[in-house]
Amino acid sequence: MASHRKSRPAGPRVAGIRTPALATAALTSVALLSQTANASPSTDDKPSLEEVEKKVDDLYRQAETATEKYNAAKEKTAKQRKRVDTLLDDVAKRTQELNEAREELGRSAAAQYRTGAAAPDTATFLLSETPQDYFDQTQLMDRMTGRQKEAVDDYFTQQSATMKKRREATQSLETLTESQTDLQTAKSTVQTKLSDARELLSKLTAEEKARLAAIEKRKQEAAARKAAELARQQAEAEAERKRQEAAQQQETTQPPADSGTSAPSSSDSSYATKAEKALAFARSQIGKPYVWGATGPDSYDCSGLTQAAWKAAGVDIPRVTYDQVNAGTTVSLANAKPGDLVFFYDDITHVGLYIGNGMMIHAPKPGAYVREESIYYDGESAIHSVLRPA
Repeated sequence: MASHRKSRPAGPRVAGIRTPALATAALTSVALLSQTANASPSTDDKPSLEEVEKKVDDLYRQAETATEKYNAAKEKTAKQRKRVDTLLDDVAKRTQELNEAREELGRSAAAQYRTGAAAPDTATFLLSETPQDYFDQTQLMDRMTGRQKEAVDDYFTQQSATMKKRREATQSLETLTESQTDLQTAKSTVQTKLSDARELLSKLTAEEKARLAAIEKRKQEAAARKAAELARQQAEAEAERKRQEAAQQQETTQPPADSGTSAPSSSDSSYATKAEKALAFARSQIGKPYVWGATGPDSYDCSGLTQAAWKAAGVDIPRVTYDQVNAGTTVSLANAKPGDLVFFYDDITHVGLYIGNGMMIHAPKPGAYVREESIYYDGESAIHSVLRPA
């Protein structure tokens, strides 16, 4: 999603998560003052421009949260439907086997009747209401032939297995119904939030829309400056790393292999190769529309894009942000590399693909298109964590 404003308590974060700096707080204060100065005066019956902006951002955030819930419910429903289909096929197969076992008992009873040999034994079984009723008649079992006992044992085995599968199918059908209900609820929530956001925006005058666009532009410019600062810090850190490696090589008996720079490790090289493929795919999707719940090829939501990008690199990651955030190794923002996944907000409902220099490719929000944007697009405090998926 694109711009989402959300208050956050101050304090340290876990590994791989940055803590907002004082400079960011000052920058945010300036941005808020700028918004206030350019906002429409508040009246009793009409919200101010900054109030509308905040409300729209909140609605988009709520829609994105519902979208990830929809994605999770959709995935669960698909898996559950597949399981139900498998169980029903199994029940049909076992029912057929049970019928065949019953027919075998019937043939045995008919043969006994024709020969006059212990016909009541099998007939008694066939008339019993339950298997136990029959087994309780031990004197009959004792008089059964080996073939008869095999037929009875086979019947009971098939009957037990069939009943078990029928119970499993019933339970799976109930779970499927629950998943479908969750799916419909999440879908309705997304549609409602997006409809409310569109309604609010439709009430703005042309002048208010222009001023709102100007506010958004200033936010993007501030985000771009933050991205440039991160790029500078990462470049300095990389230069220092190479300097230290060169110094360590000079202390050994062997001269530097490459004018003071060391070759990357095989793991780094492997990741870089995969990341390059993921990024190439993501760049080829730039300009395609954001559509909630979409996984391509014509449109994407945020996690649908990152999943598709890494799949193009031969790496399978989960569908939703809640699972993607655990599908790899958490790294610090300072050590982020191209191809890493950057997650946003405490509820982890947005994700983008890091491309370096503080920038990412992501599918922002309804009405927007896949694009390159600063990872600070919604402020530094919006960044939750960074993950290396391969």
